Amino acid sequence: MRSFRSRGPDRPARPARPIRLRRPRRLAALLLCAAAVLFPTAVPAGAAAPPPVPGTLTAYDIGSVLSAGVSSGGYMATQLHVAYSGTFEGSAVFASGPYDCARGQLATALNACMDTTQNLQLAALEQTTRDRSAQGQVDPVGNLAGDPVYVFSGSGDSTVKRPVVDALADYYGRFGARVRYDRSTAAGHAWITPLGPNSCTVTQSPYLNNCGIDAEGALLGHLLGSVAAPGSGTGGSLIRFDQNTYAPGGSAAAISMGGEGFAYVPASCAEGARCRLLVALHGCKQGYAYQGFGTRFVEGAYLNEYADTNDLIVLYPQAAPTATLENPNGCWNWWGYLGDTAYARHGGKQIEAVMGMVRALRGTGTPPPASGRAVLSSTDTEDGYVKAAADGSGAAVGTLEDVSGLALGRGTDGRVNRSLVSFDTSRILAGKEVTRAWLTVTRSGGSGDPWASPAGNRLQVDLRTGCFGGCAVEPADWSAAASVADAARIGAFTSGSAVSTDLSAAALAALNRGGVTQFRLGFASAPGGTAYLFVNRDTPVTLTVEYR
Repeated sequence: MRSFRSRGPDRPARPARPIRLRRPRRLAALLLCAAAVLFPTAVPAGAAAPPPVPGTLTAYDIGSVLSAGVSSGGYMATQLHVAYSGTFEGSAVFASGPYDCARGQLATALNACMDTTQNLQLAALEQTTRDRSAQGQVDPVGNLAGDPVYVFSGSGDSTVKRPVVDALADYYGRFGARVRYDRSTAAGHAWITPLGPNSCTVTQSPYLNNCGIDAEGALLGHLLGSVAAPGSGTGGSLIRFDQNTYAPGGSAAAISMGGEGFAYVPASCAEGARCRLLVALHGCKQGYAYQGFGTRFVEGAYLNEYADTNDLIVLYPQAAPTATLENPNGCWNWWGYLGDTAYARHGGKQIEAVMGMVRALRGTGTPPPASGRAVLSSTDTEDGYVKAAADGSGAAVGTLEDVSGLALGRGTDGRVNRSLVSFDTSRILAGKEVTRAWLTVTRSGGSGDPWASPAGNRLQVDLRTGCFGGCAVEPADWSAAASVADAARIGAFTSGSAVSTDLSAAALAALNRGGVTQFRLGFASAPGGTAYLFVNRDTPVTLTVEYR
């Protein structure tokens, strides 16, 4: 479960040069050399959990929702809690650091969020959270005030060092959460459980350590207020369900998740009792699909036992190793692998998959993305870009779309570029209320940083019900009036894909349900010098629409 670097004489050397995320082979190599060494251990001899039975996630009477996780799963538990604090009411974390500690950079993940050779800049992480909240990229941070948070760090954990976990406790405290911090044992890097086959201080597979304490009773007592004594963990059903149903695009493998997930449902919940939901996230090398690991985490985490006696459903989503070298150990995405720049906020692929599962269990959403979500690709024949002087004079249609993509920012010719993308929004199912929508763009090149010229420059999205002029791009589109100006924004990114903020309420209302909706992307201020990017050369811009 050690997310990155192994410790010992066989540990490969730390890379000497800075990481560049645009180098997938470099990223893959680092992931391999940073991955933990797999030590053979016996299968846990813990509770005799019921055998998994095939099924689906159906609706139960669920009140509060909580998250818990270890290592990469701990980071994901925090991401879920912060991104959707309107849904999650608390979190429990073993051995991980503060929200979005990695900032999309593997080097930061290694050096600041596991080791302490780099300052993790807690104040900046707090400000990023507040900024995202203000922009609607995560739920309002005010929701975190008063939420129970359980944090655990063992003094024997050299994978995620104690100061990193200290920073997580500090981070939550800055938002007024009620933090209980357990750092009383010499535990290694692991989920701590009375069913663990490992002794307390080791760090080795299956990363389930027995430290002579009931950490689950402590964390659930803090999250739930009080708990009844645990039962056998065999009084409910362990449902095995298809995670592809919830993955954006319908492919769990494409986002490094397994085809199968699990949910433990006590008999009381199945019979209609009011229950709570805990989303429990394994660490690296603990997923069902990782080298035959199977359900050892599901059986050994000592959560099903408490579920039986406390009206608690436990959802066990499963990350999975990639067939490529992007994520060979099946870690949850907390540093932005596979180009998912939204991994820690609304629109993050794994976050949205898990949220789909949560909504299915609560009965607050239609589980399959195909019926509750539409992903529309832009109409290539109607996409293009327009260049003009900063004041809009001398506008002309750009000519490099087929070679480089759609241009944004100031080019080498001194002209300022804006891009147009069109969508057939009549494809949104009739009679449905649109609740949320966002754009996804993929970068194909560029030069300079137009977000920093001038400082704080914004890449904003204007919306036109219908088309700005004719639907084919024309010079007048550069300055034509929008139906909704500044309908969304796209944050700075240097490679891969980026997800916009959610469309504003006015923009959702302005989507043309009878035909075309056109978007114009452009920087709010003309960059002072050459600073531009290209998008949409090989991957079309998409509009994702959620509805009910």
